[in-house]
Amino acid sequence: MASNLSVFDIVGPIMVGPSSSHTAGANRIAGFARKIGGKDPLRVDFFLHGSFEKTYKGHGTDKALLGGVLGFSPEDERIKEAFRYADEKNLEYSFIPMDLGDVHPNTVKIVLTYKDHRTSIIGCSIGGGNIKIISINGNEVEYYGKNPTIVMSYYEQKGMIAFISNVLFDGGYNIHTMQTINKGEKIMLIVELDEKIDQKTLKTMQEGKDYLFFKYLD
Repeated sequence: MASNLSVFDIVGPIMVGPSSSHTAGANRIAGFARKIGGKDPLRVDFFLHGSFEKTYKGHGTDKALLGGVLGFSPEDERIKEAFRYADEKNLEYSFIPMDLGDVHPNTVKIVLTYKDHRTSIIGCSIGGGNIKIISINGNEVEYYGKNPTIVMSYYEQKGMIAFISNVLFDGGYNIHTMQTINKGEKIMLIVELDEKIDQKTLKTMQEGKDYLFFKYLD
């Protein structure tokens, strides 16, 4: 057995629901969408692919997804009543079958609509409650949600990566991975760290440049 496996990887997650892939994983994907988009969307649309489409009612995937958008973690008993909680918050929601192409069978596209913006992510539940995010706002990414992470987008400008790297170096932080996604003049940068970042360093980074989007996920 590989020495880098955690207890979570071996025995699976603590969760509400019958399937780690269809409930815990689905819930974590939706929770990630909430972190990217923000709290209290007006509407959420879930586009279900593959086995998610075929079994989402029987395995409670619909409740798990909705619970994730509401901020419920996989072990939260409120997931069982996710529809009621969503209705109480006047959150509109839909579950729509969709072929998302050559992706993992347990894949969902989530579109969150707010008063002033819209956020979309595509995520896969890859087993044992683990997830893989493959798209953020139309940008192809590869993110597993296991490290403190800064996600930012900005118009192309010289020195941005050097600036981010220097701020983290000055704060004593090590970069675990860094992904740069080019989409025309817009750049998305995903920086995974080995440890959580302090608010002073985060503020220095956030105020030092102009961003279209800046999120810290811990």
